[in-house]
Amino acid sequence: MKLLATLTCIAVLGAVPVQANSFTAVNRLTVNPVSASEFEVIESHGAGARQIWCAAAEYNERVLGNQRETELIVKTKRGPSITQPGRKGVVFTNNPANVSAPITKSVSISVNTPGMSLPSHHARTFCRDTFSRTRR
Repeated sequence: MKLLATLTCIAVLGAVPVQANSFTAVNRLTVNPVSASEFEVIESHGAGARQIWCAAAEYNERVLGNQRETELIVKTKRGPSITQPGRKGVVFTNNPANVSAPITKSVSISVNTPGMSLPSHHARTFCRDTFSRTRR
């Protein structure tokens, strides 16, 4: 009976798709590479725009090794994931040539507008929210 339960667990876990080279940000959001200059943040845990930007900045700096000053740009707004079917995601790029929409900056934070950009260091400040909430 234990063998059957173990085999069932292995079969179930084996059926869950795992993205190669995925990264888990400090706020537990998964980031998957799309190309050398593009990546997708997968929405989870009720994350909003600030958490998604945080994960994008952390991936940009820690995984891609880019400078804090690198501009992060929403390439594909929040919608169906291209790396994890059945999930929602946002594709970011650090290459303006990859974006067909005009590049814009705004005081409001959104992941619903292609072309929206922030410097990585600005987006990284949203990671502090994660620590503030867990200490209360």
